Amino acid sequence: MDHKLTSYPKDKINILFLENISDKAVQRFKDNGYQNVKKLSGALSEQELMKAIENVHLLGIRSKTKVTAKVLQAATKLQAIGCFCIGVNQVNLKEATKKGITVFNAPYSNTRSVAELVIGAAIMLIRRIPDKNMAAHKGIWLKEAKGSYELRGKTLGIIGYGNIGSQLSVLAEALGMKVIFYDIETRMPLGNAVDKKTLKDVVSQSDVISLHVPETSVTKNLINKTNLKNFKKGSILINYARGEVVDLNALGKAITDCNLGGAAIDVFPVEPEKNGDPFDTPLKNLPNVMLTPHIGGSTEEAQENIGDDVSNKLFQFLEKGITNGSHTVPSLNLPPQEGTHRILHIHNNVPGVLSAINTELSKYNINIVGQYLKTNDDIGYVVLDIDKKLSGRAVQLLKEVKETIKVRLLY
Repeated sequence: MDHKLTSYPKDKINILFLENISDKAVQRFKDNGYQNVKKLSGALSEQELMKAIENVHLLGIRSKTKVTAKVLQAATKLQAIGCFCIGVNQVNLKEATKKGITVFNAPYSNTRSVAELVIGAAIMLIRRIPDKNMAAHKGIWLKEAKGSYELRGKTLGIIGYGNIGSQLSVLAEALGMKVIFYDIETRMPLGNAVDKKTLKDVVSQSDVISLHVPETSVTKNLINKTNLKNFKKGSILINYARGEVVDLNALGKAITDCNLGGAAIDVFPVEPEKNGDPFDTPLKNLPNVMLTPHIGGSTEEAQENIGDDVSNKLFQFLEKGITNGSHTVPSLNLPPQEGTHRILHIHNNVPGVLSAINTELSKYNINIVGQYLKTNDDIGYVVLDIDKKLSGRAVQLLKEVKETIKVRLLY
C-alpha cells in the first residue's frame, strides 16, 4: 500500500501503554513498523495523564488508570483506547463517544482464570483451610473435621450469569454441585443450572454465593446489612466482581456474629495505587476469610490473552478501520478494497450527513468504490474507499461537512 499519502504515517504515530501491559502487545506494534511505543509500569494520575497524552494516538490501560473528561479534552490526537481488562468503567465513555474515540476491551479473555480461582476459594473456605493454615503458621496443630465439608452436593448461587458466571456454572457442576443463579437479564442456563426469580431466592438457598456483576448504581452495596439477613446460615460469600458491590462493614459483622461461615474478597471499594502501598479493610483478621489484591484475572495465560485480544483490536482499527468490539464508535467490520484509498469519517448522528458526504464528493466527480455506514444513538461512522488520485481533495471536503467529528485518511 502507498503510505506516503496517509495522514498518520507509522513513524509519527505515538502509542502509550500504561500499567505494565503485556510485552506481546507492545511487540505486535513494533513488529508492524510502529516504533514510537512507550510502556510504563504503573498508572498515571489525571494531571500526569493529561500531560502525557497530548500527542498520543493510541492509549493502552488496565483498570487503575482513569480516563476522565479532562483527560479526553487534552487528548487532541487520540484515536483509540484499549482497556486491557474486562471492564471499561474507568473510561468516560460518553465523552469518548462525543470525541469519536474508539474504546476497546477484552470481555472474555480472563474468564477462565477468575472461574478457576472462585472454585479454589470455595474449596478452601468450605474446608476452613484459612484458619488451619494460620494456626499451623503459629505452631498450632488443628486436625479436625468439624465444620469442614465437601463441595459435592452443595448449592452454588451465582449472582450475574454472564461470561464468568456461566463458565463458573459449568466447572461447579463438574464437581457435583447444584447451581442456581440470578441475573437481571434473561440468560440461558447451562447444564442443569436453575434460573431463580430473585436475589433472595438465590442467597437463601445457597451454601456458596459468588458475585459476577458490573459496578453500576444498581449494584452498589448490592450485598448489604438487609439482604445479608437472607443468607443461609453458615454460607460463604465470594466477591471477585467489583469492590463497591459489597458493604464490607456489614459483611464483617455477619462473619463475626457467625451468620456467615466465611468469605473470599478480591476487590475493594478503595484499593492501593501500587504494590507495597498500605491497605486496610474491615475484614482483616476475621476467621475463615481470604483476602487477595485484585488478582482474579491475573494469570500469565489471561494477561497474554488480553494482550492478544486488545492489541489486535487496536491494530485492526489503526490499519483497516475495523471497530468490532467498540463501546463508542459503531462496530463495523469491512473488507480491504484493492486500488483505493480508505477514509474514515466520524460524525454526529443527525439526519442528512451521509447525503451531504455524497453530494460534496459527487460535485468534484470523486468516485466512491465502496461505502460502509453504521450508527448508534450518538454518532455515525462512515468508511469510504475512493479513487487514489482524488483522496487528498476528498479528505478536505469531508472535513467541511457539517456535524463532522473526525476524518482520517487511513491508507
